[in-house]
Amino acid sequence: MAVPLDPDPRRIIGAGPGDKGIHGEHRCAAPAPPDILCRMMTGPDKLQADLPADTRCGYVTLLGRPNAGKSTLLNALVEERLSIVTPKAQTTWQRITAIHTREDAQMIFLDTPGLLDPRDLLQRSMLSSALEALAEADVLLLVWDATRPLNPRETKPVMDALDRAPDVPLLVAVNKVDATGTAEKEAAQRWIREELDGEARYVSALKGEGVGGLRERLSAALPPGPFLYPADEIARDPVRFFVAEMIRETVFERFHQEIPYSVFCTIEEFREREDPIYIQAHLFVERNSQKRILVGRKGSSIRALGSASREKIEAFLGRRVYLDLWVKVLPNWRRKRGHLKSLGFSVPPPERAGR
Repeated sequence: MAVPLDPDPRRIIGAGPGDKGIHGEHRCAAPAPPDILCRMMTGPDKLQADLPADTRCGYVTLLGRPNAGKSTLLNALVEERLSIVTPKAQTTWQRITAIHTREDAQMIFLDTPGLLDPRDLLQRSMLSSALEALAEADVLLLVWDATRPLNPRETKPVMDALDRAPDVPLLVAVNKVDATGTAEKEAAQRWIREELDGEARYVSALKGEGVGGLRERLSAALPPGPFLYPADEIARDPVRFFVAEMIRETVFERFHQEIPYSVFCTIEEFREREDPIYIQAHLFVERNSQKRILVGRKGSSIRALGSASREKIEAFLGRRVYLDLWVKVLPNWRRKRGHLKSLGFSVPPPERAGR
């Protein structure tokens, strides 16, 4: 049920007991809650009985090279901001499941990490997650950056992944067409037709150009079947996951070089019955030097990070939030199997000797 907005949304309470120390604790007022907490992960057992007789439903797996615009396109397709987006490459680290339902069709989108050449165990986990999502696809949506050169370094990871894909319809969203010329678009179309045997659709995910037509084509490519989730559900992942992602997105926006790629966020407490909602988040880094940068002089950086993150979370939840950030050192977590598992990553088996 919709709830009227607070007449004075997001008024800052300011410095006080909650704005102190290196933990970066913050609080402020925000609009009253919409139904976002009810629209996520209610499960397939809450399906509505008055569905049309002829419906289509299936999984659409997005794949592509890092920074191709998969997450931006996902958000445009589902008309919700679920996947984090930054100008930096390799922002998506785990699979995200988003749901878009119309009268006669339900598309379950799987946004995956970019297809890359892994350099550490975290990146191997990311690549494994992307390849596993291929097996679930009823439709494959390859996102291709039209501004990138068509050379083996760019195309080989895509071709290798598609070699492992099931025999399902393949659509290729040629993205960023607003930033490229006719020659580049024609070259991409030839490659898609001759090498991939796929169907090209020109889009600008950032500007929304061509997204509606792509959504219609994806819907038509789905197999017939009943809906798997309630029509008002928008995501299968828990709210905690998206809150952690918003904090990590803010790290990418505010820090540079190695720091964004060395920080992972987990939500340790989420007390939604309290007002404001109390959220305790842990930010894991690999070294004490990274912790010092994240905290900043006299806690200035962590406070700024907390304030910016809190604004996003409050806009997402429509609730007042008390965000309590803790920075912890977990040595070499990106390279250690046990650390990655404890942080919720699906870790691939060890590589055999000689490979």
